[in-house]
Amino acid sequence: MSERRSSESGFPINGVYTEADLPEDLDTRLGSPGEFPYTRGVYPTMYTSRPWTMRQYAGFGTATESNARYHQLLRAGTMGLSVAFDLPTQMGYDSDEPIAHGEVGKVGVAIDSIEDMRLLFADIPLDKVSTSMTINAPGSVLLLLYQLVAEENGVPGSALNGTIQNDILKEYIARGTYIFPPKPSLRLVADTFAYCRKEVPKWNTISISGYHMAEAGATPVQEIAFTLANGVEYVRAALAAGLAVDDFAPRLSFFFVARTTLLEEVAKFRAARRIWARLMRDDFGAKDPKSMMLRFHTQTAGVQLTAQQPEVNLVRVAVQGLGAVLGGTQSLHTNSFDEAIALPTEKAARLALRTQQVLAYETDLTATVDPFAGSYVVEAMTAEIEAAAVELMERVADHGSAVDAIEAGFQKREIEQSAYRIAQEIDSGERVVVGLNRFTVDEEEPYEPLRVDPTIEAAQADRLARLRSERDADAVTRALADLRAAAEGSDNVLYPMKEALRARATVGEVCGTLREVWGLYRPTDRF
Repeated sequence: MSERRSSESGFPINGVYTEADLPEDLDTRLGSPGEFPYTRGVYPTMYTSRPWTMRQYAGFGTATESNARYHQLLRAGTMGLSVAFDLPTQMGYDSDEPIAHGEVGKVGVAIDSIEDMRLLFADIPLDKVSTSMTINAPGSVLLLLYQLVAEENGVPGSALNGTIQNDILKEYIARGTYIFPPKPSLRLVADTFAYCRKEVPKWNTISISGYHMAEAGATPVQEIAFTLANGVEYVRAALAAGLAVDDFAPRLSFFFVARTTLLEEVAKFRAARRIWARLMRDDFGAKDPKSMMLRFHTQTAGVQLTAQQPEVNLVRVAVQGLGAVLGGTQSLHTNSFDEAIALPTEKAARLALRTQQVLAYETDLTATVDPFAGSYVVEAMTAEIEAAAVELMERVADHGSAVDAIEAGFQKREIEQSAYRIAQEIDSGERVVVGLNRFTVDEEEPYEPLRVDPTIEAAQADRLARLRSERDADAVTRALADLRAAAEGSDNVLYPMKEALRARATVGEVCGTLREVWGLYRPTDRF
């Protein structure tokens, strides 16, 4: 017998699995592809009719530079764009605000106004591409800017496809790019649901994210348990706002990581689909099958990439991408091999995309649906992860709700304990990281990373000064007053927000108006 090992989630992995390890009710747990409980995939034909959407996450420096990268990716065969925003944009600050100093254009593209958004998507057919935007607290603001630019180019909201992450709860757990306290943040999420149902009906209004929790150290079980618990909270917020479950649930989507532990990752994705389907049907009374489908985007695990021997990351990303595809993802971003060092170069981004294309067109992965169905090991792992995740979700619910558990620090504490365990295992050598703590080299080969132009901040400030001098200041003041009135009352804030952005109010001015009404969230606050 081989040595007994433990999974990332902590349960033992047997050296050999047999039929005795399968759940007794396997047929019920499985179903058919495209049918409840969607264990085998959310669509009957999955990749046999078309492959997953291949996205590449990009955005750096100025909108013009990012636009050039998008055109390169589209020419290389990318099927969907995925926008990275810089930290000031994520926090709702303009590039010329003092708090933004030193961060403009560093980890993504700086977007201050509709003028930047025009440059970002110049000459890109927005009715033909799908765009994912990794933006949370100001997600509604960036979506409206995108819609306004599309309308200027004759593309109605009804023709737009894409996703805003818009998942504020995980920010309190893992990332920290929150602005407002949770209650008004949840109101903003619900307003976005209602707005998109009427104005941008094909848009995915939220991407409920476990990815960032996993990057912070969450195990696969923690990743799906805390993500699905947050999903329950969003559903409750939408229902409390008067929306019917089948009116918004079909547009919910999720975002998970894919690690190198391929078998457990495949099982994780299958378990997540099954749990969500039962939650939506049994707990929320959903009738529309699309309300029960857990559709998700996957990104390969950035936290597992190493700056040492970075070319080895090409292998890691291929294995991670394979796990995402075998797990039934709807879209995939493969990390570039140099992302542990700096923003990816053009060549590295192209290689990351080529990895997906090899998986789609040179293997037989797309020939059949759910290749691991019935596998002794994968079905046993799927059942084990499902049971452990449901138990952990119950521990969240014991606090009252996901928000109450966040207030108590429960999810953050659990993830930190897992992260500490992983760090100890790497430091001791118990967990092998190739090139880092085993199979090292005496001297690394030189590598020239992509560098962000340090003059971007000054250029953005100049653009903002010019915008403020040229626009109709009275129109902006009136529009922001309308937004304030809606925020103070109960009207949907997205309609006056759109008019303010149309009048060339900046992202910082819109978010600042809401800050004045709703306040700022600080980790020590009680809510």
